[in-house]
Amino acid sequence: MKTFNTNPFQFNIPTKIYFGENITETALNQEQKIIKNSVLIVTTGRSLIKYGHLQRLIDLIKKSSPNIEVYVYDKISNNPELSEVKSAVAFSKDKNIKSIIGFGGGSALDAAKAAAVGLVTGADELERIFLNGTNPPENTLPIIAIPTTAGTGSELSKGAILSDKTRHIKSGLRGETILPKAAIVDPVYTWTVPEHITMETGFDVLAHAVETYMAVKSNAYSEMLCEQAIKIVSAALRQLKNDINDHEARAQMCFASMIMGLNLKNIGTCLPHRMQYPVGALTGTSHAAGLIALYPKWIFHEYKVQPTKISNIMKWLNYNIVSNSEEAEKYIRQFIDELGIKNTLKVIIPQKQQVDELAKRVTGNMANDLLANQPNIVDTIYKESWSD
Repeated sequence: MKTFNTNPFQFNIPTKIYFGENITETALNQEQKIIKNSVLIVTTGRSLIKYGHLQRLIDLIKKSSPNIEVYVYDKISNNPELSEVKSAVAFSKDKNIKSIIGFGGGSALDAAKAAAVGLVTGADELERIFLNGTNPPENTLPIIAIPTTAGTGSELSKGAILSDKTRHIKSGLRGETILPKAAIVDPVYTWTVPEHITMETGFDVLAHAVETYMAVKSNAYSEMLCEQAIKIVSAALRQLKNDINDHEARAQMCFASMIMGLNLKNIGTCLPHRMQYPVGALTGTSHAAGLIALYPKWIFHEYKVQPTKISNIMKWLNYNIVSNSEEAEKYIRQFIDELGIKNTLKVIIPQKQQVDELAKRVTGNMANDLLANQPNIVDTIYKESWSD
């Protein structure tokens, strides 16, 4: 039986990483060559303003670069909209912005990446890039990503996922030029994240680990990172459920999220991420909420094509070795229940006729998931998830 992944690989980590509690000031001091003249902070804003994080970041930027002009665009929603990014571009166009700082959860980071494109292309061209899936330009503004949740890994990925309500689509900009020049992963920003958001974004970390482990493009190095991340999530999320103020567990989750950002950039995800996008576009629900609704049935079917890997995942989550699809589904449901984030597709989309249309809205290359070879599997997972 094959136990070692012999796939050839190249693993590229172009983003400079700063990791650790209260590392932000050190990082900003060392990145003055990027943060110069005029900088735009793109953020979701509300809680970061409430807890003083945004003002402290502004103060640190001005301390490291006293003559800099700092502008803030804080009208980014939890599901970043193309229209919001276009508004950020309009807000900034006469301000001679030289760099972008994304500050917040994955929504803010993705919006910052898109704004970095829009400020050099203009809003109309940004829209065309988004709709056509073309590469962002080489002269995209430099980006510094500062995540405030442990979830998306966007600080190290080359994607920026946006929604377009007018067209009911959720898709993304992708390319090497929107990779952040620096990622500042400071766990202090996650200390004030509420429990439910901590658990939901933590499940997103798990989803990245599971899917990049199952992916056709996986390799020995990426699988090593997956195993580490799944084991961290298993222990740290359970500890945070018990004590939301456990700072060590917070740091562990930030680390797991970060290393899965590496996998997202180099490996890519499987069916659940592709399937969540139409759900999010239709309903405006969070990325993690859609994943949670889809995961049990995806795991059920994925076991049939990769039983050994699914068994490994359940072992790393501290469950028994599974011997069939039913047990695999049972354990992922149990983990979701332990975190208190149970969700179903029927709750998100009450009308069955809308579920019947979802499979037609799934786009992109799904070949990274072996399960995609099964006839009508996307439609099957949607309908079985709705019937739960």
